[in-house]
Parts: sequence; C-alpha cells; structure tokens
Amino acid sequence: MSLIGDGLEKAVQKAFTRPAPKSAGAQMRYLVKQLGGTKAVAQMLRVSQRTVERYVKDQIKKPRPDLAGRIDREVKARWQPQIRAKAKAKAASTGGIIIDTRARLGYTAPIGSTDQDRIRHLTVALPPVHAARLFEAQEQGASDARLQQIAAEALKEVYFQDGGRRAGSLDEVRFTDIEHLEFDL
Repeated sequence: MSLIGDGLEKAVQKAFTRPAPKSAGAQMRYLVKQLGGTKAVAQMLRVSQRTVERYVKDQIKKPRPDLAGRIDREVKARWQPQIRAKAKAKAASTGGIIIDTRARLGYTAPIGSTDQDRIRHLTVALPPVHAARLFEAQEQGASDARLQQIAAEALKEVYFQDGGRRAGSLDEVRFTDIEHLEFDL
C-alpha cells in the first residue's frame, strides 16, 4: 500500500464498531470464513494450506512478523464492510475529511510571489467533494503519486486559495517530503 492510501484506510478503520480479531488463530478463522476455504487463504498469504490449517486449530499461535502483518492487513481490509462503506459515504457526502500533515509544500505562481516550498504543518478540513475524490481514486487502485496529487489539489483549493477568496493565480501546489500524514473522518 501507500502512505496516503494507508492513511485513508486507518481513518476508515476508526469507524469500526467492534475490534477486529487479534489472535492469529481468530484472524485465520475469520479469513477462512470470508474466503470460503483454507486453500484460498493460503494462496493469498503465500503460505501452505497446512500452515493455515494449523493456525485455524491453534496449533501455531505466533506468526513470524512479515506474515503477522499480512494477516492483520487482510483481516482489517475485510472487517465490517458495511460500516466501512457508511463511513466513506458520509465523508464523501456530508462530513468531509480532515488531513493533518507535516510535509514540504510549495506552489507554482506568477513571478514576484513567495512560492518557495517549505516544511509546513497543516491541519485542514477538506470538504466532502475532496474526500469523495480521494476515496474514489483509492478504490480504483490509484498510485500513491496520484493520491498525493489529489491531496495537493485539495490543499491548493482549501488552504492556499481559501475556496477562491485569495491566491487565484496559483497554478500547481507541490506536496512532497511527507514526514507525517493522518486523516480523520
């Protein structure tokens, strides 16, 4: 996944009403139930079918770190799909999304303006239209660069241009060297 994609995913996961399974056995049993068998889970996680069966029976309790991460990601990606969809729909229609970032931001503007990019810490509430664009692009499998570009366009419009009240001549906002990025619904 990507930095912005992960950030969007974490924001949606905050809406969960129940915690996802924690133990490796419970996570494997959930994945087996979701995918309809141990073979599909084994292929997805790139382990043997027998390994999956051992986790399901609690014969193995502690996966190696890389496998634990893959299991956790796959469980959370499938956990509470209706709640996930409602959270995205609300952000895209009425609630919007909050972006909190510390990154290098600059812009392209006419000669004579201070377009020097610098590290800035911003917490900006983006309107629903921008949340919708981000979630839509993420669902279509957009690259992190594309998601970053969409976020930069949103920051340009909301933060730099204040919804059209200032800096109307900005051409492009650069959003690079991201040190911290977090979204909230």
